[in-house]
Amino acid sequence: MATRKVVLVGDEILRKISKPVKDFDEGLWQLLDDMKSTMAANDGMGLAAPQVGVLRRIVIVEVNNMFIELINPEIIEQEGKDVEQEGCLSVGTFRGRVERPYKITVSAVDRFGYPFTLTGEKWLARCICHEVDHLNGILFIDKCLDKSKYLKQGGKI
Repeated sequence: MATRKVVLVGDEILRKISKPVKDFDEGLWQLLDDMKSTMAANDGMGLAAPQVGVLRRIVIVEVNNMFIELINPEIIEQEGKDVEQEGCLSVGTFRGRVERPYKITVSAVDRFGYPFTLTGEKWLARCICHEVDHLNGILFIDKCLDKSKYLKQGGKI
């Protein structure tokens, strides 16, 4: 496993829409392992492939000591509302409040191409939503209720 460089806000790759994964091979497995290493090295809860410069629909999350790989994820159900502070490895130290669904169900495939669905609440739901947004070129600062605070601190959008 290698630790990759995290792409920071201002880099145009973070604003692009990622492409679906079609090949479930050793290259994908290496990327997933590298993402896990990168997330751990940066003390993150989640990481999307664009954050390491790869425009593919790949997300990893680690919440409550549970590690999950989501390939080609789609949020298929959501309910409730929850407002909490979020941060992002690509944004730096700023943390701001974001409204997200309290509960979601996501469909995805695993590293071998097998489909599954997962339902998560609170932090798991938040983390998955945050990372899936990255796949669509959306950063948490776009949805942040404290956006003016971010901009006053000299933040880039």
